[in-house]
Amino acid sequence: MEPSPMPRYDISNDGMGPYAIFYCDRDEREYRSNPSIGTTIKENVQRGALGGFLRNIPIVGASAANEVENDRYRTDMSPQELQSAWDQTRQFFRECPTCRQIVCIPDFDEPAGFCDEDSPRAAEVEAAKAQQAAQAWKGIADAFGVTGAIQKGMANAAAQAEAGQATCPTDGTKAPAGTRFCPHCGSQMTQPGTSPAAAAGPSTCASCGTALAAGMKFCPDCGAAAPQPKACASCGTQLTADAKFCPNCGTPSA
Repeated sequence: MEPSPMPRYDISNDGMGPYAIFYCDRDEREYRSNPSIGTTIKENVQRGALGGFLRNIPIVGASAANEVENDRYRTDMSPQELQSAWDQTRQFFRECPTCRQIVCIPDFDEPAGFCDEDSPRAAEVEAAKAQQAAQAWKGIADAFGVTGAIQKGMANAAAQAEAGQATCPTDGTKAPAGTRFCPHCGSQMTQPGTSPAAAAGPSTCASCGTALAAGMKFCPDCGAAAPQPKACASCGTQLTADAKFCPNCGTPSA
């Protein structure tokens, strides 16, 4: 359904003849008619010849000749020219029967016969536009590798969040930093930045320097007793063998 009234317009000229610019009432999109190039060239030739002829007539002089030549840059159109320009571009416009605005096709719901804002399918139209915008953004993001960067950033953020949590050395339960005991099994939680091995005691034998696994009671090389982790008498926090004070409550170690 094409609109019967003509929308807002301007007339311009780039030296090839006047043309009309028609504007959408909704988003200011503009659609331009084509100047009549063949007619303009023909008129320019005729006016140029006439201008040269007039220049040779002393009574008329150069003033009238210039006026004839400069007419090709005019920025007005006759009613017939304007109607012809509108006939070229009216296919891109629709008239809304509710608000009576002349809008371009991107702002018109063709199946409903109304502009997007007055359409009974307005919610569906907006949802469709949002989906199209999301798909367009995803296509751009994929083309420039942004999607991978976003996913990597999210993974890094998740890893950092997990690294900032307390961990149960027994069943691996995660809890907010500062949680002292596992909510599932009651074991002493390892706080962020403290490895289970560090919490369990020294990693080398005090006698021969052999590396010791967490939980070993004797050195597998020399048989020396491995220092066992101590617990704070006040709060139960596990202490390293050389700890003099509890890092949690400050109580001197036994």
